[in-house]
Amino acid sequence: MGAVVGLGVGIGLMLIWSAFALPRHAAATGQPRDGRLVRLLATAGSPGVTPTGFLGLCAASGVGAGLVVLVLTQTPPIALVMGAMAGYLPVGVMQGRARRRRRELAEVWPEAVDNLASAVRAGLSLPDALAGLAVRGPAPLRASFEAFALDYQATGRFSDCLDRLKDRLADPTGDRVVEGLRVAREVGGGDLGRLLRNLSGYLRDDLRTRSELESRQAWAVNGARLAVAAPWVVLLLMSGRQDVIGRYRSVTGVVILLIGAAACLGAYRLMMRLGRLPTEKRVFAGVRS
Repeated sequence: MGAVVGLGVGIGLMLIWSAFALPRHAAATGQPRDGRLVRLLATAGSPGVTPTGFLGLCAASGVGAGLVVLVLTQTPPIALVMGAMAGYLPVGVMQGRARRRRRELAEVWPEAVDNLASAVRAGLSLPDALAGLAVRGPAPLRASFEAFALDYQATGRFSDCLDRLKDRLADPTGDRVVEGLRVAREVGGGDLGRLLRNLSGYLRDDLRTRSELESRQAWAVNGARLAVAAPWVVLLLMSGRQDVIGRYRSVTGVVILLIGAAACLGAYRLMMRLGRLPTEKRVFAGVRS
């Protein structure tokens, strides 16, 4: 009976979390805006994964891990806590992928902007210059610009193709470049080449500064993760000693587990927030012109 109650509480907490994580719509403007989960999947380079499927993966991970821990420890409170952590694991993995992809794109955007400036200076039109990045551009960006080239050949609508390019890139720097090109296309821009060269220099300076700060910050982030994981690893290692692990079946043991989980979560979130570097916001993300 205790196992059923524990799993029921875990599933209920997962459903409550999914209610806040599902994408919402801005009813006031009548225009669709992507939810946080949709933006996370797009930034991580997994736009084909649906929010429902991803939440199902989180739920399956949490329930599966909870059942395994329940069989090993015979202690529903510990199984519930471990199941909640395992349910959040796919989100953490996706956030890590999003950070790595954002860093990877930040490293190659200066080269892409240089190629684009050279193409514009050579007399190519903006659509041709963008399509040329599918061949001459950096490898991480080629697929997105190849899709843009095919999209433009099929429709000929430059603005709509730029909107879809922004969705595929899902990157703040890409948004700035795209919006600058949109303005240059619609109102004319004789200084577009100079603008792109200045943007390339700014991106290189920003990348250099951010890389130095991230290298100094890495030890603090890794230390915070180790400090949060260590108590729970020790708890799992003690699962073979029933005389110790059985104490967590009592009300006092449950309170200790909840306080420990809340303290670890709060300390980790505070550490990450204090050490987080500022990130650029996307420009007109999720809005169609």
